[in-house]
Amino acid sequence: MLGAILLCLLPTVALGQGDVKWITIDGDSAAPSFSLASCNISYQFHVDPLTLDLIHDHWGAYAAETVPQFDGVTGGWGGPYTYSLREFPDSGRGDFRIPTIHIEHSTGDTVSAFAYTSYEVSAGKPALPGLPATFGADGDVSTLTIHMYDNYSSIAADLYYSIFPRYNSVARSFRITNNGSEEVKILRASSWSIDMPNEELDMIDLHGDWASEARVNRRKVVYGEQGFRSTAGYSSHFHNPFLALVSPTTTEFLGSATGYSLIYTGSFAATVERWSTGWVRVLLGLNPLHLSWPVAPGETFTSPEVVSVFSNDKGLNGMSQSLHALYKNHLSRSNHTFETRPPLLNSWEGLGFDFNQTSMVHLAQQAAELGCSLFVNDDGWFGTTYPRDNDTLGLGDWTPQPAKFPDGLGPYVEEVTDITVANTTSKMTFGLWVEPEMVDPKSNLYNEHPDWAMHARSHNRTLVRNQLVLNLGLPDVQDYVISTIEKVLDSADISYIKWDNNRGMHELPSPAANHAYMLGMYRVIDNLTQAHPEILWEGCASGGGRFDPGLLHYWPQSWTSDDTDGLERLFIQFGTSYAYPPSSMGCHVSVVPNGQTGRTTPLAFRSAVASMCGSFGLELDPSDLEQADLDAIPGMIALQQQINPIVINGNFYRLATPDESNWPAAMFAYPDASSAVLFAFQVRSSLKPLPPPLKLKGLDPDAKYTVGNGTVGTTWSGSTLMNKGLSLSWPTVDYQSIILQLQKQ
Repeated sequence: MLGAILLCLLPTVALGQGDVKWITIDGDSAAPSFSLASCNISYQFHVDPLTLDLIHDHWGAYAAETVPQFDGVTGGWGGPYTYSLREFPDSGRGDFRIPTIHIEHSTGDTVSAFAYTSYEVSAGKPALPGLPATFGADGDVSTLTIHMYDNYSSIAADLYYSIFPRYNSVARSFRITNNGSEEVKILRASSWSIDMPNEELDMIDLHGDWASEARVNRRKVVYGEQGFRSTAGYSSHFHNPFLALVSPTTTEFLGSATGYSLIYTGSFAATVERWSTGWVRVLLGLNPLHLSWPVAPGETFTSPEVVSVFSNDKGLNGMSQSLHALYKNHLSRSNHTFETRPPLLNSWEGLGFDFNQTSMVHLAQQAAELGCSLFVNDDGWFGTTYPRDNDTLGLGDWTPQPAKFPDGLGPYVEEVTDITVANTTSKMTFGLWVEPEMVDPKSNLYNEHPDWAMHARSHNRTLVRNQLVLNLGLPDVQDYVISTIEKVLDSADISYIKWDNNRGMHELPSPAANHAYMLGMYRVIDNLTQAHPEILWEGCASGGGRFDPGLLHYWPQSWTSDDTDGLERLFIQFGTSYAYPPSSMGCHVSVVPNGQTGRTTPLAFRSAVASMCGSFGLELDPSDLEQADLDAIPGMIALQQQINPIVINGNFYRLATPDESNWPAAMFAYPDASSAVLFAFQVRSSLKPLPPPLKLKGLDPDAKYTVGNGTVGTTWSGSTLMNKGLSLSWPTVDYQSIILQLQKQ
């Protein structure tokens, strides 16, 4: 299903290699100009006839021709490459800005001289070996491949440009092949590099920490370098591998916005550099501190992919909708991406490590009585010699604890899946928590294979959460994880896996170990998800520590944050939505006072916040709840299930953000405008000022809509709802919520 898509497409162009859409080549065959375009966007660059360097011309709204760039005074210390808008800037020839590619040769120097040689065009899009990437059929995407060569070092560079016109998007990656006789090392590899003209720009990124992810940060692009990075080994809570460049006047729904998103899960770096000319270079790719990647003669290095979208004067919401639709349709390959997700109860915050088979089956029965159809056994179910009764033991030993499950998982899971969900004829399904990339020193696995843990020489092996990182760069470790988790999946009827990761990487044996780990991790997860497409896989890394497009390729959702406080989650979920569809977010309702913040908010508020995500659940022990809450939860789950299809498949609109309003609001609308759902919140009770009207989006202006809570409603025209707006009445109470459903008449 497509989200908000482009309906106007440019015609097919014949290029002598078959008919390929959306790509044109003009000019001299030795130094051509290239354009990837639909009627909404254009990406243009050309070959300099003197240097055979690639010169960037335009990325943004559609332009029929290539407009020559200003080539003013070039005097000073910088050579000609310094005063060019370069498409693939290399290092060592007088371009004093940050390079895209930085290679150390066997001689010790780091000078590269890539020159254009030829191009190819093709319908569709090639896969990236060993890496997650967008995909599409011939009618969805076309690809331009630029071939470059460094004659001094016999190194080839192949640049891949793929245009997805329906999503105003271009994807870029490159490959470096060593055709020489000596090993080289890649020190820097930015999958996306672009030189932009002198324009006033703001940069937007998402920063945070554990339990405080995806906080929106907007700042002016000034002279010099500014940016952010992760050196945690993973994409991390600290910074997300996403940034946007916008006009200072751009708002949610007006102005241009260009988004850049790296499809990768490891350490990364994003840099925006304004040069003396005012030009702005944007780079996004691998973190050079965790690279130094060796390429032996005959070998090829492939960079991860970066996707860029242009909002075409539709503001930040237009940028987000393009990314959401592209990622749901052409990145996430799960069978469950467009399916309604089951409401679940996770055992962690309710029981922690203190449980056995009897208490777990009882908890599953309570979950079914509340209307949950999926029960998830979190941490603490495994370990024999080192039973996992606390977080110091057992990671790596994925065998059920005999004391808790004397007959293994099979009979236990049969008990759970024999429970009937209240008011249905459906049976409960079962899910399990795993953390296969980690090991505890107190485990059989560590005793047998201490060398499998990430370590550097004789340096101390730093513990975080009492655990170490298994080095998935080693094939033996990959094979162990695959076979061990396969045995677990084969032992019982498991419908859902929560795949966790609770620490970053320390003591890398080499800078290249991080990327090797990522390639190994992708192999493991690819193998398991392909073998078990029936399972609903959810990613987790202490919450949002690996909420990135790389893992979204393999599974449809990730745990957004360990912070389940309703108010904090508003900020986290709104921030995450700048780059990721709400359908990919997991959110649970927990008890109050909240375990992270100590804040008490109403159950209805927490439930409304959680219902904005694709995956909704409870993270509690029902025995701890008051009867009034127990009586209310079945109705809340029923409402969540009623609106979950539109949360999964609708277009998302941020109407008012919690950063800027006491009354944040968002809505989802089907692309055909047939129905919508509005989520509105009041954070603090306020006598004055009065709440502003909520002007809705995504409706048919000429149609009538019934607006109500599912049972009682009034009818308004789409034009009234979008142009005049709804004025909601709020009680004088903090932390209030309203969910309204809209149905086209």
